[in-house]
Amino acid sequence: MAQAAMKAASPMAAPVFRLGAPSFRPDDPTATMTNSSSDPEMNARDRIGARSPSPPPEPGLYVVATPIGNLRDVTLRALDILGGVNRVYAEDTRVARKLLDAFGLKPKLAAYHDHSDAAAREDILSALAAGESVALISDAGTPLVSDPGFKLVRAVIEAGHRVFPIPGASALLAGLVVSGLPSDRFLFAGFLPVKQHGRREALGDLSEIAATLFFYESGPRLAESLADMAAVLGARPAAVARELTKMFEETRRDRLDALAEHYAKAGAPKGEIVVIVGPPLARAEVSDEALDAFLLRALPRGVKEAASEAARELGVPRKRAYARALELKDRA
Repeated sequence: MAQAAMKAASPMAAPVFRLGAPSFRPDDPTATMTNSSSDPEMNARDRIGARSPSPPPEPGLYVVATPIGNLRDVTLRALDILGGVNRVYAEDTRVARKLLDAFGLKPKLAAYHDHSDAAAREDILSALAAGESVALISDAGTPLVSDPGFKLVRAVIEAGHRVFPIPGASALLAGLVVSGLPSDRFLFAGFLPVKQHGRREALGDLSEIAATLFFYESGPRLAESLADMAAVLGARPAAVARELTKMFEETRRDRLDALAEHYAKAGAPKGEIVVIVGPPLARAEVSDEALDAFLLRALPRGVKEAASEAARELGVPRKRAYARALELKDRA
């Protein structure tokens, strides 16, 4: 423990990466240092974060975003942190090692993933209590966004240690900007349930939200999920973005029903997939009489199904349709 504390307090700095310049260490006798207070050019570089050297990271947990495909999307600050912390915890150490090796980084590496227990978190908390700096990375993108880390971050905060965000690549935001769909209000819903019944229930809960919806999905389930989205949410505009930032990056834009038909015929696509669905389509106000007439025709299929059909076909809030369907059923 004492050795860990001494290591954390060591003045040794990490390699610093700058665009258009080789990395160097402050203990390199060939490196020259410029007094930034008297050098306007250095002051300007300081403001954009491109100066050298970088001080050792403060004690705390650093939640570091990593590339989602293209390694050149890594940030300079992420490299500083990953090369300077005492420990790096990764969702998969084999994946992390490829990234670290690509930039010549050799930190102490250990695993932290969905199956990590309380003992693993205690090890990290002990390191932080000893004054160490710790980084958390996932296989790709930003940790905690459909990735491990929530329990750890909560435990670190409760223990009184600092948590530092190191922002960077995110499939969610990359998908948003290429989708062509409204970006002023959006909701990330992660992965939908595997089974159709649970999937449609989850989509029903999201159907009235006036925002662009985001989902992660696997190739084998994509066509079925898109078909369920079309059935529950209606023929909304949508986009399927896959392999973002990679060689075979592709974004397909169409209505949900058309996208479902395309992937049912084309087969399961490969790669990481983001599905972006536009907000509810604006429709004219539906009168009580029109809603009743629709529900009475649909009630033989059950209250839930009738309400879902009314929400999908008429564009009325599902809660309104369900409450009215119950009233009509009780009168029958």
